[in-house]
Amino acid sequence: MAEIKVTKDVVYGQGGGRDLRLDCYEPGENRLGTAVVLIHGGGWNRGERGQLAEHARFLAHEGFTALSMEYRLTGESPFPGMIHDVKAAIRWVRKNAAMLQIDPANICLQGHSAGAHLALLAAGTPNDPRFDAPNVDISISTTVAAVAAVYPPVRFHVGDDRPSGSLPARVLLGDTATAEMAELASPINHVTPNFPPTFLTHGDIDKVVPFSASLRMWETLRAAGVPVDAQLHAGLPHGFASMPEVLPALMASTSAFFRRHVAQKEQFQAALAARAAAIAPAR
Repeated sequence: MAEIKVTKDVVYGQGGGRDLRLDCYEPGENRLGTAVVLIHGGGWNRGERGQLAEHARFLAHEGFTALSMEYRLTGESPFPGMIHDVKAAIRWVRKNAAMLQIDPANICLQGHSAGAHLALLAAGTPNDPRFDAPNVDISISTTVAAVAAVYPPVRFHVGDDRPSGSLPARVLLGDTATAEMAELASPINHVTPNFPPTFLTHGDIDKVVPFSASLRMWETLRAAGVPVDAQLHAGLPHGFASMPEVLPALMASTSAFFRRHVAQKEQFQAALAARAAAIAPAR
């Protein structure tokens, strides 16, 4: 297995008067020309980019350029500060595509838990000024090619009326959350036919984010005509993606999804066409 190149503490932007950083994991060979920005979990109020180091290494060994980013947590900057940071990271990757040896159209996101929420929210709101920091360079697009979301929060509610798959808005927005802000922060409300191909995965005994969140997101994406895969795992809790017994299989599925829809899309389409022709009934 070829050695990958790891560059840590790369500054991708500014937020709250300080540098924002990411760690870059580059493949040693067989580059796919595709970047994956990884967004860690932790309830929006804790966690750090090193949590997804092994996931990034797996993707780099598969030929992807993986970038594990930090973002400002709620204790430092309330919502929408963290989605501003995700958008800034996407712009940095696109601006530096030549240096990273990737196609600027081939930028994917993978998020876990709170990071999965941010990944889906970014995927559904490209170039939406409501989710950009002031004075950003809007000439650089924040469109992404595909997204993988691991046990993602997808909807928030205020009050006692709890829709299926929803979390109380206070977990992200605090006790002063309004219904309007909860709606704005919910990725499921930003699904359109232009939403990028999406891979959802969840455990069915998750006590932190109900697995119905992924089911409702899958239904909404499918109804919009968006290519969407979903894996529901029996007996797995929240956080299973970091279990060494599970991580390789999860990342293999993620890699295959990004290959099929982004990095090697043409090859897969050609293979499907050839297979369809081979099994077509004779006339």
